[in-house]
Amino acid sequence: MPDTLQQLLRTRADGDTPAVKFGDDVWTWREHIADARRQAAALIALADAARPLHVGALLGNSPDMLTALAAAGLGGYVLCGINTTRRGEALARDIARVDTQILLTDAAHRRLLDGLDLPGVTVLDTSGAHWAQLLAQAPDLAPHRECTPDDTFMMIFTSGTSGEPKAVEVPHSTVLFAGSALVQRYGLDSRDTCYLAMPLFHSNAVYAGWSVAVGAGAAMAPASFSASSFLPDIRRYGATYMNYVGKPLAYILATPEQPGDADNPLRVAFGNEAADRDIEAFGRRFGCTVWDGFGSTETAVIITRPDDCPPGSIGQGFPGVAIYNPETLTECAAARFDAHGALLNAEAATGELVNTSGSGLFRGYYNDPAATGERMRGGIYWSGDLAYRDEQGWIYLAGRTGDWMRVDGENLTAAPIERILLRLPEVAVVAVYPVPDEHVGDQVMAAMVLQDGAELTPAGFAEFIAAQPDLSPKARPRYVWIAEELPSTATNKILKRELIARGTDPRGRSLWEWSGQDYRPAR
Repeated sequence: MPDTLQQLLRTRADGDTPAVKFGDDVWTWREHIADARRQAAALIALADAARPLHVGALLGNSPDMLTALAAAGLGGYVLCGINTTRRGEALARDIARVDTQILLTDAAHRRLLDGLDLPGVTVLDTSGAHWAQLLAQAPDLAPHRECTPDDTFMMIFTSGTSGEPKAVEVPHSTVLFAGSALVQRYGLDSRDTCYLAMPLFHSNAVYAGWSVAVGAGAAMAPASFSASSFLPDIRRYGATYMNYVGKPLAYILATPEQPGDADNPLRVAFGNEAADRDIEAFGRRFGCTVWDGFGSTETAVIITRPDDCPPGSIGQGFPGVAIYNPETLTECAAARFDAHGALLNAEAATGELVNTSGSGLFRGYYNDPAATGERMRGGIYWSGDLAYRDEQGWIYLAGRTGDWMRVDGENLTAAPIERILLRLPEVAVVAVYPVPDEHVGDQVMAAMVLQDGAELTPAGFAEFIAAQPDLSPKARPRYVWIAEELPSTATNKILKRELIARGTDPRGRSLWEWSGQDYRPAR
């Protein structure tokens, strides 16, 4: 088994099976690796040897991005994934934070740089004549370094759902570990095609998509995520494996079901953060196996989800994974449930997911010792995710640390309420979050996107709520917003801070309020 991505990519150099499928074009592994070697050589020749060789990639899901990934691995320099949804000064800050020396972009994204001050950054447009000339004049590849497993392969920014994105230093070993585990688990090889529709600047696509294809010698089909294009793409490219993060399964399931949906080549969908309902429905509708686990860019807390995982749980943690009270720095009590499945001791059992044995695969945030120190308080890794664990060790997510709500003197968290609301067949996506109470503390608000063509009335929602035996009366949503869409990151994670900022103003939207007896249009 190779020790680095550099070594693994070299083993693909003589392969004549497909490596990249894009539109009507197909490149073999031999051609793909040759392109990547040429790119790496050109960038190394252009770079200032006195500065860190950090190459930014402001590119979409395209063959150019795949080549940039492989070139960084072969060339032994650091690729910095730049979020294509960032704008203005926020984008400039990201580029500067990771000490970008060379920035690759293309015609579709070049305009995002207009008017930005990027001192010391050489911008190269991969769709331009100058780029073609650089590649044509590239020398033979002499790697920037022969990599070790702990050398940084990539800088990947966190999603930014709870604050400004931070750049995680991702070593070769982390990407290899993730990819090889999935290749082995699902028996993937060169006959497979991996559908890569999650943003390739983010960890999910790199860990659970790109690294899987490289490890298996499988083909890669890069695409921009679209619920309506999903099934045609799967059939067009013969995709047998896909990765996801956030809510894409829910968005796909919200499209009208057709009798022949299961007639497709997809065997496995692997990802994070899908609801139990969506996992089951997606597997049934499209005739595949869906495996959902817990994951983060930092990879410091590892949790696996076996076949006998109970509903609602994300699985059981590796040694060191625990639930801690961040104030007392002690382990939380085991969760206890009533006969209906309601959590009886939420305040005592709910705490932050931690790794008590250290940082795991996390190497820190680049140029951000304060944020790294905050994550590693007292030698423990603090994930920022709320959870509780039962006496058998099954872990249940409760939201992010910002999802605490204080309702009538009782502490509540968002995720358990969201799991209950997703029992409504009319609902595709839901987000629960706190809004200020008019007197003291918080009230619960729920924003919901309905399935295509579905209808939901205030009376129907009230009837559903009344029938849920595990929903505490204090957890009943005071406000309900029926939305067309919810603000989200490029990785399909809902931006609750934007929902919270909008508050309970009913203007321009369908908003209901609980009156104490029923739901009525808010005023």
